[in-house]
Amino acid sequence: MAIERLAAVDDVKPEEPTCFKAGGEPLCVVRIDDEFFAVHDTCTHADVSLSEGELDVEGRMIECWKHGSCFSLIDGHPDVLPAVVPVRVYRVWADGDDLLVETDPVVDPKRHP
Repeated sequence: MAIERLAAVDDVKPEEPTCFKAGGEPLCVVRIDDEFFAVHDTCTHADVSLSEGELDVEGRMIECWKHGSCFSLIDGHPDVLPAVVPVRVYRVWADGDDLLVETDPVVDPKRHP
């Protein structure tokens, strides 16, 4: 398990998906109230950035802007077609002014089909 400093907590604006790199991977990071979420930034259906998509705050979902699949920020699963493969989910948390991420995914569709 590797832990990396992702950014300053204030670099993540509330309800504004942002792309950061950690462990060589692009991550879509979302702040909702005092909670932080991180999923792999690339849609599993099309090679596009999820951080450019719409955020569903109440449902804790991020929508792919290209084809409309929505992915859970909690477990990575898509709820509508055309995506059927979940995105990887990463553990992320605030530690003082720093935002830290565990670079090994908590949920990895390669290990959990």
